[in-house]
Formats: sequence, structure tokens, C-alpha cells
Amino acid sequence: MNVHFLSQPPNPRRYGQLTITVPLIRLFFDGQSDLRVDFRLSRGSFNALMEAIGREADHGWDPEIACLVFLFWLASGTSYRVVSRAFDMPRTSVHRAIHTTNGKIAALFAQTVHHPTEERVGFARLAGSAAFNRVAGSTDGFHVRVKPPAADSDCYLNRKLFYSVQLQAVVDRTPNVCVGYTGSVHDSRVLKNSPLYLEKQYPQPGYCLIGDGWYPCLSYPMTLMTPYHQPLRNQLQAAYNSRLTKARGVVERAFGILKTRWRAIFLKTLEVDILFVPEVILCCTILHNICLSRGAILFFPLWPRQAPPHPAPDWLSCALDSNIVYCAC
Repeated sequence: MNVHFLSQPPNPRRYGQLTITVPLIRLFFDGQSDLRVDFRLSRGSFNALMEAIGREADHGWDPEIACLVFLFWLASGTSYRVVSRAFDMPRTSVHRAIHTTNGKIAALFAQTVHHPTEERVGFARLAGSAAFNRVAGSTDGFHVRVKPPAADSDCYLNRKLFYSVQLQAVVDRTPNVCVGYTGSVHDSRVLKNSPLYLEKQYPQPGYCLIGDGWYPCLSYPMTLMTPYHQPLRNQLQAAYNSRLTKARGVVERAFGILKTRWRAIFLKTLEVDILFVPEVILCCTILHNICLSRGAILFFPLWPRQAPPHPAPDWLSCALDSNIVYCAC
């Protein structure tokens, strides 16, 4: 039997040390490069995030490095193995950094996703009718593709014939969401089992929400206005439906911005443990609100390489200021 001895003992300090030669880490520490390409957050948004979750650590990797690892994984939607090679870190460290940072960001939910305190009048302007002055938000939902679990996979098969988890949100220029229901559950059932409905969280008395035809028209415990169903009886109903569609379109555009920022999560199949899916989606909405609070708006899907037109149209100014105001898991 041949026995080989190391000429020098391994250096115990090498493990966990920062490798500044890694391109992604060097990109961050040069202080000038645009982080949005690889991490989807601007430097201002990243600094605001770090101030919220804290920069102190008593052991392990530096919180900034762990946060970069999490954001890169979230932005690229790739495997832990690829992230491990990109950062020159052990795969177990990548797993720990992603799940630890995800938990810290999810704890910011109450600070970043909350009901507005001031009166909103933007929906009347969007609809072109003073009848919508008392509208406090627009609600809708969409399906996030997931890899279904081996057990009860049929529960995740939605009406569009793919496996998903649902995200329900209320948008008024700041979104609020309910995430976690399986794809087979109807939108109205998601609403009636959410804290928004059960706990009468929103809107405040005297105000109402608006939604599409998948939701029921309600007056209690919350007020929800929906369009008239076909066939319409008169021109008054047609005019109401038209105004309502214009007003509630802000939630669709808010979803468009959210999906564009985290396209690897919302436009592809999310291949993580099904119990981890709601937390990942929740973190995306929290980061979306943090970015908007810092003015980090994604202009490039609408105007590549140039600033938006001035003044921006009403529907656009509302969409680009669409935080998520209701979100619950």
C-alpha cells in the first residue's frame, strides 16, 4: 500500500476567505459596475437591503457575500452547483447562504409590504371617471410554474394544464400578496381564504377593490367591484366594464414589471422544494418594493437604452410606482 503525505499542511484560514479574483465579487467591490445585469438590483437598492437585514455576522460568510449569492441565484434561476462555481464557494455554503438570506429578507415583509395610509385617487384618473374615486386597489393573481411533488401532484395542475403555485396580489401603487395555493384552486377560493378577506385587512371602510371576472362581486366583509358578465344588457354596463378594465390594468402592468425583474423565477419552472416556493416568491415581492422605494425602475423593457418619454402617460406613471401592498403566505 502506497501512502502519500502532504509536503505542507493545509492552511485552515483559506476556507471561507474572500476570493477577490472571482469576476462576480470583483464586479461588486469595484464600486462602479452596474449590478442590475447579474443581480437585478441597483447599488442603491442593494445598500438599502443590507441596511434592513444587517451587515453584522459572528461567523460564516460575510452577509454582503451571502446576499450576493442569493441575488445571483434568484436572478439567474440556476442550480446551486452553478452558483457554487460562479462564486468559487462550496455547494453547502451556497445552500446555507441562499436559505439564510431568504429568511432574513422574508422577515422584512411587514416593513416593505403594507397597506397605504394616504388616500389614493389614481384609479379615477386611470378610468377617466369620478365614479372610481373610492377605489383603493386592484387585485389579481397569476400562476408560477413549479416542479410538482411526487405526492398530490394533481393538486398543482391548473386550468392551463401546467403545474403551478398561485400568487394573489393587491396593487394600488404598493402591492400586497397571498402566495402558496396550488394551481388547481380557483381565484375566488384563494381570495376567500386569504387574510385580506378573513381578517378584513383591506380596504378601509368606505373604499373598495376592483378585480376581473374570475372574482365574485362582494359587499361584505370587503367591497370588491367586478365587471358585468356577458351578455351585457345595455350601454351603461358596457361603459362600466370599459372604465373598470382601464382602472384595473395597473395590476397587470405591475405584474409585468415584477416578472421582468425576476424573469428566471416567474417565466421559467421554479425547480426547488415545493415548501420553499412561497418564500422565494415572497422575497421577490419584497425586493420589488425595495427597488421601487429607491427609485430603481426597470426602464429597459419599454425603452431600450433611453429614458422614458416626458411626461409619462398616467397608466405608465401608476405602473412604474406599483408596489405590492397586500401579501400573505
